[in-house]
Amino acid sequence: MNTPRADVRQHILDTAKPIILGKGFSVVGLNEVLKAAAVPKGSFYHYFKSKELFGEALLDDYFAGYLAAIDALLKSSDEPAAQRLMRYWQGWLPERPGESVQCQCLAAKLGGEVSDLSEAMRLALQHGTDSIIARLADCMREGIADGSLPADLDAAHCAQTLYQMWLGATLLAKMRRDMSALESAMRATREMLQL
Repeated sequence: MNTPRADVRQHILDTAKPIILGKGFSVVGLNEVLKAAAVPKGSFYHYFKSKELFGEALLDDYFAGYLAAIDALLKSSDEPAAQRLMRYWQGWLPERPGESVQCQCLAAKLGGEVSDLSEAMRLALQHGTDSIIARLADCMREGIADGSLPADLDAAHCAQTLYQMWLGATLLAKMRRDMSALESAMRATREMLQL
């Protein structure tokens, strides 16, 4: 039975994501990904023309899924926008107290590593993070309109500042192997949003 080409391509991307989240992009060889995906090495180039284009596709796929999840979270229900925003930031924290800090954000994992190596991957990162910030700003504007956030809040500036802070906090948490940077980011988020 032949598997449709798009399914095999997606399977390679799905298999690669946790490997690259764990080790980084440059360290992981195509052989490791293809072996884990049980895809013959020679067929890789039917799906991706190069490792760089594979990396760009991996980022595009990651952000597509991430943005769909953000849309579901931030554009949901009757609850005030401020509560939806705080649930988003809460999602950056480990699910259980004492759980080890693991970087599950491909933007945080690869941002510093590949931005100087690949213009295509840098642009995928920029486009993806800009899209996240735009959605956060839209939700903040809803919060201003529904009265759950301060009327004088500059939504675009606040969204960008908070996202940058959380991205940095994620890197610090990984370096320190503790929650202090994430806890500080949560306190600062509450202060900026006056919650």
